[in-house]
This record gives sequence, C-alpha cells and structure tokens, in this order.
Amino acid sequence: MRRLRAFLLDHGLDAVLVCLATGAALTLTTRPTSTDDVAGVLHAVAVIVMILALTLRRRAPFVIPAGAWLSSAVLSLVDGSLIVGQASLSIVGMISAVLLGDLRDRSQARAGLAVVVASAATVAYQDPTHTPGDLFFIPGLFAAGWLVGFALHARTEQTQAAEERADRAELQRRNEARVAVAEERARIARELHDVVAHAVSVMVLQVGALRHRLPLEDSTSREALRNVEEAGREALTEMRRLLDAMRHEGEPLDLAPQPGLGEIVALLASVRAAGLDTDLHVHGEAVDLPPGLAVSAYRITQEGLTNVIKHAHTHYAEVHLRYSTDGLELEVRDNGDGPAATDGLGHGLVGIRERVALYGGSMTAGARETGGFALRARLPLGPG
Repeated sequence: MRRLRAFLLDHGLDAVLVCLATGAALTLTTRPTSTDDVAGVLHAVAVIVMILALTLRRRAPFVIPAGAWLSSAVLSLVDGSLIVGQASLSIVGMISAVLLGDLRDRSQARAGLAVVVASAATVAYQDPTHTPGDLFFIPGLFAAGWLVGFALHARTEQTQAAEERADRAELQRRNEARVAVAEERARIARELHDVVAHAVSVMVLQVGALRHRLPLEDSTSREALRNVEEAGREALTEMRRLLDAMRHEGEPLDLAPQPGLGEIVALLASVRAAGLDTDLHVHGEAVDLPPGLAVSAYRITQEGLTNVIKHAHTHYAEVHLRYSTDGLELEVRDNGDGPAATDGLGHGLVGIRERVALYGGSMTAGARETGGFALRARLPLGPG
C-alpha cells in the first residue's frame, strides 16, 4: 500500500492525462467534421500532443500548462467547435488552471491567471453555439480552478514551513542535548578529578613517609620510592592542568569537598527549606561506597529532588536508599500531578543517565500507577 500510494502521488496525474488523451483521440477521430480527413487527423494529433505535454509539467511548470491553454485558443480559432463540448478537454483545461495557480513563483501564477481567462474567453467566443453568458461563465469557471491551485499552494507552503520549523526545533533539541551531555560529562570529570587527586595525594604522602623511614644505606629502595613520589606529583600537576582546560572561562574554582551520601541529610534540609517536605528511608545495612560512586549517588538524588520542585506541583517527596550486597538503588518519588522528567529544556535526566552509565548501572523514570512520578537508579557495587 505504501508503494502504491507513492506511485499514485508521483504518476497518478500522468496516468489520468494518458486516459484523457486516449478519450480525446477517440472522440476527435470519430466526430463528424466539415473539413477533410487530413485536417481532422492533424487536429486530433495537435490535441493529443497538447494533453500529453502536461506530463512534462515538472520540467517547465509555467510554460507547459500555459501552452496548453494557448494551444486551445489557437485551435479554437481554426475550428470553433473543436475544443468545446468535449469533457476530456474541459478536464485538461481545469488541470492546467490548477497547475498555474499552484506555481511557486507568484508573478508567474498571476500571469497564468491572465492566460487562463483570456484563452477560455477565446474558446467560448469561437464556439458557434455560444451565448453571452458563456463569455463570463466559462472563464469564471476555470478562474475558480486557478484559485483552487492558488489556495493549495498556500496550504502547501504553510505545511512546508511548519515542517521546517519542526526540523529546526528537532535539530536544536539534539544540539542542546549534545551540549548538555558534554557539560554533564565535564562536570562528572571534574568531580572524579577531586576523588582521584585525593587518592593520589594520599599515595604520594605515604610513599614519601615510607621513603624517609628507610635506612640511608638502602639507596636502591629509596631511589625507587623517590621515583614513585615524583611520578605521583607530576600526575597531580597534569590533572590540575586538565581540570583547568575543562573549566569554562571565568568559572570560579570549586574549593568545597565533593559531597557523598553522608550529606544527604543536609540536602534534604535545604529541600525542606525550599518548601518541599521530604522523608528519607534507608533499607538494608549501609556500606562504604567508593568516593566517585558516592558523589554520583548524591548528585542523582539532588537532581531528582530538583525536578520534583520544578515540575511535580507537590509539597511532598520521598527518598529511598536500598543497600544490597551487589548494588545501591536510589529512588526519588512524589505524589504530584506533573512529570518531573525534564528541566524545561528536556535534559533533566541527562546527568543522571550519564552518571548511571559511567558505573554500568540502570535507571527508569516514569509515572507511578498510584499517581505522581518516580525516578529509580541502580548503581552496582561489584568489581566492574
């Protein structure tokens, strides 16, 4: 069905024109005429060529339909009864009028209207049986066809403009999503820098302390530890340079330590101060989390509560922390009446998704069956 529809859209009118040309040929070759047979055949050929020329309308959108009308006027001057009274030629005339009204170039479309009206008036006047009313009715009829084409073109332009706006909006949304992902990854990298830098600093200090405890005669071990200590300091220097490269111009240094789940209570206190009554539920026995994972767990909870404040239209939310032997599950849920999945730009879950993917976890977000919205994220605690 899809292929048939595409074929009809592309070639349906061409098939109609071929049928009309065949009908006109049969009518003209069998009609009684006062002229000789050669002239009748020439007239029939001229009409058939005029009709079939419309199949080339895409190559010359103005010349072909306008030429069909001008040819009709010329043929009516040769034989006044050749054009009138044939349904197939009336349909061809209407198709040509609609095509002229549907032209992209508005000046050509207006010129096409003049061609249609003048040619239709000529054909009507050359009809031996015409009445005074035909001189107004027939041009007006085909002018109405031109107006139909004109209206169709305006509607098509509106549709195309709407599609272009939708495409631009989609492109902008994708670009904003990519920017949001890049910014969130940079933020995660800066947070992990602090975690790694702290660990490397501890290692450097312990190596230095161990080197000073070694006896002076153990020069080989002292030199090896000195090399490790220097390599650690060089690594810290390069990490600071990398952090400066990721920081936006003019962005201040973040001197506060990175938060973890130990700061959840303080986070909930600030949320309550903002007007959102929040309860914390801890399930299972709490375990020590790796520093990077603890920071991500805090940020996920923070983002979930921020979305509740912005979008859920409620004054109550719950935070659930579920500890197990192989993972930590976070859940932020509310009883509001609006989804809390976005931040207004459609990127409210970008940071959560990036953080969860960083640790090979999983997340779900959606409406609850009992009402409200729930955000769930699971962070594995295994070696992976």
